[in-house]
Amino acid sequence: MFAISKGKLKKMVLSLCLAVGCVSPVMAAQDFLPVSEVQEGMHGYAKTVVHGTKIDTFNVDVLGIMKHKGATGGDLVLVKVSGPLIDETNGIAQGMSGSPVYINGKLLGAIAYGFPQSNGRIGMVTPISDMLRLWTIDNTKSEAGGTVDNKDLIPLSTPLMASGYTPAGMEFLADKMKDFHMVPYAAVSNGSDEIPRPLEAGGSVSATLVTGDLKLGAIGTVTYVDGDHMVAFGHPFMDKGSSSYFMHNSYIFTVVPSHNIPFKLGSVGAEIGEVNEDRGTGISGLSGKVPESVRLHSTVTDEDTGHVGSLNVRMIRNEQMLPMLSVTSVYNNMSNVLDRSGKGTVSFSYTLFPEDMKKRPFTRTNMYWSSKDIAERSVDEMYNVIRILEQNRFEPYTLRDISVDMKVTGERKTAQLLDAAASPTVVSPGDTIYVRARLAPYRGDVFYKDLAFTVPKDQPYGDMILEVRGGGVVPLPYLIQQQKFNLTDEILQRLRTYKDFDDLFDKLEKEDKNNQVVVEILDPNVSMIAKDEDNGVKAEIQDKRPSNSPDYLKDKSKSEKAGDKEEDTPKSSVDTDYVVYGDGQFTFKVMAPADRDRALKKLAKTNKQLMAEMKNEGKESISGGQGKKDDGTGKKDENKPDNKKTADVVYSSSYYPL
Repeated sequence: MFAISKGKLKKMVLSLCLAVGCVSPVMAAQDFLPVSEVQEGMHGYAKTVVHGTKIDTFNVDVLGIMKHKGATGGDLVLVKVSGPLIDETNGIAQGMSGSPVYINGKLLGAIAYGFPQSNGRIGMVTPISDMLRLWTIDNTKSEAGGTVDNKDLIPLSTPLMASGYTPAGMEFLADKMKDFHMVPYAAVSNGSDEIPRPLEAGGSVSATLVTGDLKLGAIGTVTYVDGDHMVAFGHPFMDKGSSSYFMHNSYIFTVVPSHNIPFKLGSVGAEIGEVNEDRGTGISGLSGKVPESVRLHSTVTDEDTGHVGSLNVRMIRNEQMLPMLSVTSVYNNMSNVLDRSGKGTVSFSYTLFPEDMKKRPFTRTNMYWSSKDIAERSVDEMYNVIRILEQNRFEPYTLRDISVDMKVTGERKTAQLLDAAASPTVVSPGDTIYVRARLAPYRGDVFYKDLAFTVPKDQPYGDMILEVRGGGVVPLPYLIQQQKFNLTDEILQRLRTYKDFDDLFDKLEKEDKNNQVVVEILDPNVSMIAKDEDNGVKAEIQDKRPSNSPDYLKDKSKSEKAGDKEEDTPKSSVDTDYVVYGDGQFTFKVMAPADRDRALKKLAKTNKQLMAEMKNEGKESISGGQGKKDDGTGKKDENKPDNKKTADVVYSSSYYPL
């Protein structure tokens, strides 16, 4: 004697039902019409909503069967639609996908495809037997959804409704959604949106990507409901297979006419469950179930007006879409708070909290200046960081929360690195070099920043070049700066060498910031040139030659083992209150300690002589006329060296213009 679970029993009965075209006692009292019984000339009707929540009908006539044209190799039923509702909507509209078709009181399936240039009167029906298989899929196994392989057929796209977005936020969202071949439409809310309603065949439903203060969802029509289970659309939404989208009610305002295909304009209403399958024959959902999600909290402060905006949303947990959904939400909050576009400076911090509590949260701060659009500029880095972590090749880094805090001003908070001094200029491995950088803020007073740099213990003898720069002047060794700098594939591949996830995580979190002054060893064989945004010049890689540099400066060769860790470039940095531009180089002599000591003594002696000569020259200028040795004729002795010029030459190795 053995027991069968209710879920397994339902699957067994459903499988038998799909084979014979009947309905089981376990399921709702709805008969199905198998494709094998469909004949040309059959007449029926379909149900959909074109205003509010009222379900209307239109006529359907069968034209024939299209063999093996379905998403998973099944058949489609070719139909012609008509009636006052179709005349009103000017044909089948986007958002009608999923509209259930009934013939002789039996459910045939869902209107899901159309013929281009058919005046919206010809459509294709996905059989209900194919759609109900979504309920029997074992989501622990990989099963391809599939798409219609016929250019003559087009899916009736599900309109993507967006509410809560500013006009600027909508433009930004529309641009980002192009990568996913979706077009969002601005929609308003309805007074009854927050009141959950039970789903019914022919009613509207939304597969939602973002919910909360913002809502973003695809509107379609419910095909069939059995208790807490439903199927809809008749074609894929994003074809992601086993999924976890938010399932919402939808209220339809109107059908918008179009020269291409009309579409339903509606709102994303109350959350009622989860869309758990998204495959070739449609979507399936489960009422009452809360989907997995990533929460985002964003705070933006306009330092010029004192206006503070807070935004809270939940987003679907999807590696490909999460970076886009996150930054479009943050961008919208910023555009709403600023209520303007254009230049500005933003300072921000953000933390990414992983679902696995044993993993470390990722935290980073930075500053950006833009002369064009500070709102868009402010989210570039976060987009790339989330994308890198979510899609890394080592291990899952599934997020549960994202926290973002931004402070924005229209003031230009940038500083130019004017020059720097360094001492000593003759060193040995392990020595400390002290650097003082001089910076000039935009329309501000000059200030200084001090740094200490330790010469690597394995630094080869000979010339060593140190670069002093703003933290964002040269390309960062990750995709964070890929949008800002036009790097070649070769250099990106060289810079993307990580041993494991911890290595990637650490380098990403500790990467240079735009508001830092950075001192690091420069590979003499790779020259990187970067100018600030106003000059519109991207970074370039120039004059790449074979190198005899130490290992931490060498390219990773093809002969090296995959996964070998690239050593960090020795560097030192200090934070400022400005986005720092400018760079320059020092050349140091690296010697053995004994040779260094002799060189420093010689240099000290030379400097002492020069100081004495300069002191004597000063005395002469007091008694003999402004530093010129007067021979009685009033002329300067041409044989007397110009001591000040000599001093400039001596110190030129430790002081440079940028």
